Amino acid sequence: MTTSHESPHRMDPAGGCPHADNARLLAEGAVASVVLPGDVAGMAVLGHDALKEFLAHPDVAKGAEHFTALRDGEIPDGWPLKTFATVQGMTTADDANHRRLRSLVSKAFTARRVEELRPRIETVTAQLLDGLDEAARAGDGVADLRRHFALPLPMGVICELLGVDAEHQDRLHHLSNQVVSTSIGPEEAVAANRELVAVLGTVAATRMESPGDDLTSALIAAREEDGDRLSQHELIGTLLLMIIAGHETTLNLITNAVRALCAHRDQLELVQSGKASWSDVVEETLRWDSPVSFFPFRYPTRDLTLDGTVIPKGTPVLAGYSAAGRDKAAHGPDADRFDITRSGGARHLSLGHGPHYCLGSPLARMEATIALDRLFTRFPELDLAMAESDLPRHASFVGNSVQELPVRPRA
Repeated sequence: MTTSHESPHRMDPAGGCPHADNARLLAEGAVASVVLPGDVAGMAVLGHDALKEFLAHPDVAKGAEHFTALRDGEIPDGWPLKTFATVQGMTTADDANHRRLRSLVSKAFTARRVEELRPRIETVTAQLLDGLDEAARAGDGVADLRRHFALPLPMGVICELLGVDAEHQDRLHHLSNQVVSTSIGPEEAVAANRELVAVLGTVAATRMESPGDDLTSALIAAREEDGDRLSQHELIGTLLLMIIAGHETTLNLITNAVRALCAHRDQLELVQSGKASWSDVVEETLRWDSPVSFFPFRYPTRDLTLDGTVIPKGTPVLAGYSAAGRDKAAHGPDADRFDITRSGGARHLSLGHGPHYCLGSPLARMEATIALDRLFTRFPELDLAMAESDLPRHASFVGNSVQELPVRPRA
């Protein structure tokens, strides 16, 4: 029996490409001791099978009351990861409370409502492709695909779904970027959280005064059979979760898929010739370059042994999605290879597993599939305008992508 790797791995707050570190850690075992920003001790579950077991384990909780160091007053207010632990909503709720919140959200997030967004997503995609083309023409043939296409598509869709006015969208993206950053200073972290809560409070107040056919209005109106409803803190926490999860992850998914296809033109040719589907591209991107690298936090409610390693009760644990996606024990010896025709092997865990499986996964898949299809139909020769190795990475070990993606839409 071990207590994980011999020396803890220090998580780099500046982010960077996770795959080399992941491979090194996975070679030592499926569970690693880590040092979080601020010298907070934690652990990460990296192996696919171990992560799958951990995510659905009955003795693993999400509520911050189970985080020993936080409960004992050892975590400062400006700790950059504190929002992940303390936000009130589905991601920090357990058992009956989690089921109540998820039920309220899922009532307003039905398959019908998602499918009804398809024509709007297609229209917005076409408009954004026009904008990408214009930006490239104005920029010597080069435009930032992330800024002009991959970001405004999911941000616009989730804001439309939530009934958030367009005037708030740029600010919400900036603030949610601050919240998921792991390299931010304490004062900035506190200020970003405070402002994000204030903006979402304004959104909620507007919808309370004039309800519409949107998710925020539906959440406010939603009742369970016993008359239970979202509290104000839960409403704001749920909106915060959906704004961040609803655009940051899909933004990274689209960005990472374009990067992968530009680096693997043979795979792009398979789709363009009809030998594979855009859905295949989306699923392989989710596995090979997960939009979320390490997601905070879960806490064992007792000392838990996972793959022969003890995770002590109350330890903050990161879910290592980017590592699990390339775990050779689960995905085969060629797990490092981007292959959209991959069959057999384990299914990726990048949209979660167990009771907290991503509610928005059908929307994310639909957005990414439409975006990639229309992008490469319009610009079949699209390619990167900068070497992959020179692309500036996210300043976070939570999100896994690049900060910008300069492309040449036309050959």
